[in-house]
Amino acid sequence: MKYIWKKTWARRMIYCLVCMTVLFAGAFIYTYAQVGKCAEKVYKNMDELPDNEYGLLLGTSKITRGGEINLYFQYRIQAAAELYHAGKVRKIIVSGDNRSEDYNEPEDMRQALLRAGVRDEDLLLDSAGFRTRDSVIRAKNVFDAERYTVISQKFHCERAIFFARAHHIEAVGYEAEEVPARFRFKRFFREPLSRLFAYADTKILSFLYRKFDSGD
Repeated sequence: MKYIWKKTWARRMIYCLVCMTVLFAGAFIYTYAQVGKCAEKVYKNMDELPDNEYGLLLGTSKITRGGEINLYFQYRIQAAAELYHAGKVRKIIVSGDNRSEDYNEPEDMRQALLRAGVRDEDLLLDSAGFRTRDSVIRAKNVFDAERYTVISQKFHCERAIFFARAHHIEAVGYEAEEVPARFRFKRFFREPLSRLFAYADTKILSFLYRKFDSGD
């Protein structure tokens, strides 16, 4: 009898684990696809890109942990400078993490943009862009940018525009050059999780906050 009970318990555990795995996989696939729908607002051809007063340059580190130049950083700078010199944006909100004196994404990007010929008076620094969501919302709340062009790689633009739509901000994206495959390994695991959190933040948590604030 004891053996039968253990066998039944083990089967139930396996069943629960399988169900949880299927649910998590489904959630990842669904949320990835939902955020991916924002790809329709991401432009690769500059001629098709609508003009905007503001560009929102999303931050990343200048140097990789291995001490190499971060190509994500380099290509975003190139894209931002291209838009500016083509007159597609007239001011650039440089948003990123400024966690310490030794790590300052906005200042690193500012210096790179100055070297690329962008005028200092057209650069607006946001040192509290710790997350993509923060950068997107602060562009409107701090810099009064009701509409703007997000500048980053395509996957990142999609997620930023997803946040923008949730907060009633009119945003399009300009696709910076993609990095080689060997630099995208971490993103294969991180981006699905980031999109799951983005969906939960905008669809689930925001609903709960509204319910709580309304007293229902």
